[in-house]
Amino acid sequence: MNERVIVQNGLVVDPETSTIQKKDIGILNGVFATVEDVKKHIGENIHYIDASGYYVTPGFIDLHAHIFKDYTDLGIDPDLVGIKQGVTTIVDAGSAGYDNYRTFKEAIIEKSKTEILAFLNISRNGLCNGLSELANLNELMSIQEGKEIFQKEKSIVGLKARMSGSVVKDSGIKPLEHARNIANELGKPIMVHIGNPPPNLQEIFPLLKDGDIVTHAFHGKKHGILTESGELIPEAMAAIERGVRFDVGHGTSSFSYKTMRKFKDKYNIVFTISTDIYKKNYSNPVGSLMITMTKLLSLGYSLTEVVTAVTKRAADSLHLTEQGTLRVGSVADVTIFELKEKGGSTLVDSEGEELGCNQQLTPYITLKAGKVAYQK
Repeated sequence: MNERVIVQNGLVVDPETSTIQKKDIGILNGVFATVEDVKKHIGENIHYIDASGYYVTPGFIDLHAHIFKDYTDLGIDPDLVGIKQGVTTIVDAGSAGYDNYRTFKEAIIEKSKTEILAFLNISRNGLCNGLSELANLNELMSIQEGKEIFQKEKSIVGLKARMSGSVVKDSGIKPLEHARNIANELGKPIMVHIGNPPPNLQEIFPLLKDGDIVTHAFHGKKHGILTESGELIPEAMAAIERGVRFDVGHGTSSFSYKTMRKFKDKYNIVFTISTDIYKKNYSNPVGSLMITMTKLLSLGYSLTEVVTAVTKRAADSLHLTEQGTLRVGSVADVTIFELKEKGGSTLVDSEGEELGCNQQLTPYITLKAGKVAYQK
């Protein structure tokens, strides 16, 4: 039996053409199809979804979250911050390591409606034994272990290395050098968390290659990607020119309006938007991926830009071909949202600065492989 869906009358944001058009979207048996093809299958009912007054996009992808619920101090329910917030794919950023990935798979991935991918922590324990996981070099995953688990577990998309002083302690740059060796062997990207040194960015950036991701790129701490005058430090610019990608990774203390404004004023360089959402920052300051997107919208980025940052650009960062697109034949993950008027409201960054917000993205309907997974 053919399952036929037509999303009608929505304002379709297409990240591949950077356009917004009022039109219908067809879905046949869980994949995007032309409306004509959906209608020509005689004999089966069509499920019409009225999206009048709403925006329709490919399913949102959150590149950085912590969802190893009940096994780490950070872990939050993936569906709470996933499909219920218009996020069809969540990437857990290093909560699990080699020793506990099987538990993560069985307890989280296999039991969630939201699609879950993961960056594997280079520490065997991930974040299950605290937040200084790279302090002991003896606990780092070996190259052989990396080859074994990446061959077996197709949901793992790369490696995660949290390179800030509280995480590495006296290990300095050595964990990232180790990650580089493993990533070279596997041909996979590294997502690197940056924060308070040591190590300094002048040590970190030269180790990064085309396709690697720097998350928390726009934090407001000292020793960040910008000089006092707002210029990118040379090592950051050189990394971007090599193909290193920057990601927001909002988090509790890693997103600054001031930094973002300076960057926007001087550079037309694209980036991805992610939340670094977890239990303790869910209520404040992060909230959701849509709230994080709203902050970028309020800073002057266009709706097509913020949608592209959580769809096509995020998918490209992970070499995903089925997600982040409305292309006919690809899996029909769809986010339908409202751009609600919010006159007089404010949203706060990680530094406590408030920003006026006239409109806010709010979830309405989430489709996963053509089926309604959430409806407001």
